[in-house]
Amino acid sequence: MTSKERMVRALHREVPDRLPVTVHQWQDYHLKHYMGGMSALEAFRHLGMDASIAYFGSVGQVATIGVPTAPQSPDWRVSVDVIREEPGCRIYRFHVATPKGELSYTTESSEQTTWVTECMIKRPEDIEKLAYIPVPKVDRQEVSKLYDQVGGDGILRGFVWGDQAGCWQHACCLYGTEALILAALDDPEWTHRFLGVLLAKKLQFIEESLAGARFDLIETGGGAASSTVISPYLFEEFCLPYDRRLHDALHRQGHLVAYHTCGGMMGILDLIAETGADVSETLSPRGVGGNITDRMLVKETLGRKCALIGGMDQHNLLTLGTPEMIEREVGDLFLSYGIGGGYIMSASDHFFDAPVENLAAYANAARGCIYR
Repeated sequence: MTSKERMVRALHREVPDRLPVTVHQWQDYHLKHYMGGMSALEAFRHLGMDASIAYFGSVGQVATIGVPTAPQSPDWRVSVDVIREEPGCRIYRFHVATPKGELSYTTESSEQTTWVTECMIKRPEDIEKLAYIPVPKVDRQEVSKLYDQVGGDGILRGFVWGDQAGCWQHACCLYGTEALILAALDDPEWTHRFLGVLLAKKLQFIEESLAGARFDLIETGGGAASSTVISPYLFEEFCLPYDRRLHDALHRQGHLVAYHTCGGMMGILDLIAETGADVSETLSPRGVGGNITDRMLVKETLGRKCALIGGMDQHNLLTLGTPEMIEREVGDLFLSYGIGGGYIMSASDHFFDAPVENLAAYANAARGCIYR
């Protein structure tokens, strides 16, 4: 069985020959400093993992290292001020001109990642300017070329347009998480209008770019909807209706959907299933900001309706642990989430300094988890 066949079986909640094992989005920092400059696909092959390759082209993320090449139009003109640019620290301030006035935002980058330090939406009326954001189109030929490169070594993952794929999560990037929570409580009508603007853009992207695109899995969601950030009430009111619309649209285009919840999942397991997602990730343990204390409960409730991805603590185990600790955890994860198939073992989220010997131990232990 090839890695692709193995992973696709798991995504359909079927039983493969052995436990699929991967990591979530190999980071350029780790590839450069620990893997001798390999590509992500080469690193998966080198360690004997099942590849999970992410395609980031044309998805409109602001939080990328370096100056983003966001699409422009006569009604959405972007200019950039370089505040600081040196190894390990880049600060850029962006100015956006629209027919209804200007917007601005600031990003800062380290060698590892990028974050927003000044949000784009500062006043309630600013959301009207978002109507002018041009929605990019995916280069299907580029996607097909990458899909063929991955071949039987694994799966190709794509995204819905935006800084985050989910509407609530995207709005948090644009307005700030705390500010959006307060707005949802104080002015729910405005909050729904805000989310509706983003939903329309995302549905346009799905219709124009993802129809016929060769992806094995499309990721939606994001950490700002986790139960360690917002309550089940806010999730049901401000995430679920929009997520369901996105997932229905993706299903109409023939795509499997992975709902990404980096953070807490307890308390919203049934709501995650109600979004119509085919797959739920990241199963983050408490050591990396999650709140899962009962894996069997997750498997018995959410795992009956969705395939599962994740579960491995990328910090305390893959980065700081020993090979023996990692091997024990692999066995425990297999005997909980892996029962009956429908599970891809993965690092719950990004890592930057995991020793190669720990990653090798992780891959070797997982390859030994055989379904009989």
